[in-house]
Amino acid sequence: VGDGIILNQVAVGCECRDCLLEQAAGGCCPGVSHHKFAYNELGQVKIKAGMPIYECNSRCSCGIDCPNRVVQKGIRYDLCIFRTDNGRGWGVRTLEKIRKNSFVMEYVGEIITSEEAERRGQIYDRQGATYLFDLDYVEDVYTVDAAYYGNISHFVNHSCNPNLQVYNVFIENLDERLPRIAFFATRPIRIGEELTFDYNMQVDPVNAESTRMDTNFGLVGGLTGSPKKRMRIECKCGTESCRKYLF
Repeated sequence: VGDGIILNQVAVGCECRDCLLEQAAGGCCPGVSHHKFAYNELGQVKIKAGMPIYECNSRCSCGIDCPNRVVQKGIRYDLCIFRTDNGRGWGVRTLEKIRKNSFVMEYVGEIITSEEAERRGQIYDRQGATYLFDLDYVEDVYTVDAAYYGNISHFVNHSCNPNLQVYNVFIENLDERLPRIAFFATRPIRIGEELTFDYNMQVDPVNAESTRMDTNFGLVGGLTGSPKKRMRIECKCGTESCRKYLF
């Protein structure tokens, strides 16, 4: 967490004996926040992209095996970094089959203010790389910078026909300006297949709240624009639906 940013710990948790059953009656953490329960009994996301995910937290009565604890358990698949052969730098592929709608990884980095992101973005532009992810679920106030702190998600490439979708997740902190960013599989993913998501995603409105998810992304070596100031970047994803440019 960068300077001047405070993460307020959640004050309450659910008292469910079985979160999967009791959520149907409007209980559990999602219901308290007036949102839908995000997962099925297998931990696969069942809500549409753009809807927020509210998981159980450290103050809840349920245990670690609760079906509403998915993202907080971290990466469960065997993934690896590899060097692409078409000028896209490093990428990430899976070493095992991934089920559709399964959680794959979280985008992790240093949380900074948008003002600091603008300053760093100018430096990264000159270096020819940036790893800035705007947290603009409700308003563009904070950004995640994965340049110095992060995980394997740092290396995930763009595709105009991606196999990952971004969801905003809330667990220990309920400030809507500070969601956690989670990647879920949009379809079954084969062993050895590269993992990708759309850096310039567009989420179709499913209700009023979904229109607030418009995550802007300037990522990975070779990109020369930050979320605040971008040049026109050629896309090299190679898919049939390629838009030819990232931004």
